[in-house]
Amino acid sequence: MSIRTDRERGVLSVVIDRPEARNALSLAMGRQLCGVWEEFRDDPDLRVAVLSGAGSQSFCAGADLKEVGSYYRSMTPLERRERGEREPGLGGITRNLDPGKPIIAAINGYCLAGGLEIALACDIRLAAPHAKFGLPEVTWGLIPGAGGTQRLPRAVPMAVALEMLLSGQAIDAERALAIGLINRIVPADDLLAAAMELAARIAANAPIAVRAARAAAREGAHLPLAEGLRLEQFYAEPARQSEDVRKGLKAFAEKRTPNFKGN
Repeated sequence: MSIRTDRERGVLSVVIDRPEARNALSLAMGRQLCGVWEEFRDDPDLRVAVLSGAGSQSFCAGADLKEVGSYYRSMTPLERRERGEREPGLGGITRNLDPGKPIIAAINGYCLAGGLEIALACDIRLAAPHAKFGLPEVTWGLIPGAGGTQRLPRAVPMAVALEMLLSGQAIDAERALAIGLINRIVPADDLLAAAMELAARIAANAPIAVRAARAAAREGAHLPLAEGLRLEQFYAEPARQSEDVRKGLKAFAEKRTPNFKGN
C-alpha cells in the first residue's frame, strides 16, 4: 500500500499501488504523493512525469472513504477551509502545488471521484478502452472538493460537466474521448508504453521551452486574447535568451538531434 516511483532519462514514473482498494488514496499515501511531486518540481533532471495505477482495473478511486468521515469530524469547517488554503489538495496536485512540468495520466480503469480530479490536474490523459470516468460525490452527500467543480467545466462543455457533476453517473472511454476529457484511447496492454513514449518525446525537448509553453497555455487559457498574448511574450523571452535555443537552432541547421541541458 504505497506510492511507487522510478526514473529514467528525465521521466518520472509514479504508480498508485493499492489495487485491492481500486487504488484509493489513504491520508498517508496522499502525503507521500505530495512529497513525490515536490521532488519532481525541484529536481532539474526530471522533465516529465507519468502517473498510473497498479493493476488492470483502476487508475484511482479517489480518497479512502473509510478515512473521510473521521477527517471531516476532526476539524471545524473553518479549520478545514484554512488548512485547505495552505496545503496541497488530494493527490498533491489538485490544489496549491503545481510542479511546473508536464504530467501524463495513464488511466487504466476506474477513474472516479478524487481519481478523476487528480487526472484533471494532469496535463495529458491517455486511457484504456475499459476506463470509466465519474464524479459520484453528490450520491454520497458531498461535492467534488478537490477541483472537480472547477477543472471539469474547463475541460469539457459546461452542460456536459454539469450532467456529470449533478447526476454522479460515470461515462466510458469513448464518451470521454468524444467530449475532449481524454487525449486518446490506447489498448490496455500498450497504455503505459504509450504514455512513456510520449513522455520521452516531451523530455527530449528543451525543458525551459516546455515549461514556458505549458505555463503560458495553462495561465492564458481563460484570459482575454490580448492579455494572453502579452503573457505569451513574458514566457517566450527567457526561452529566446537560453543556451538551449542556440543549441536547438544549431542542431537544426546541421540536421542532427539537439542535446538540451535546460540552460
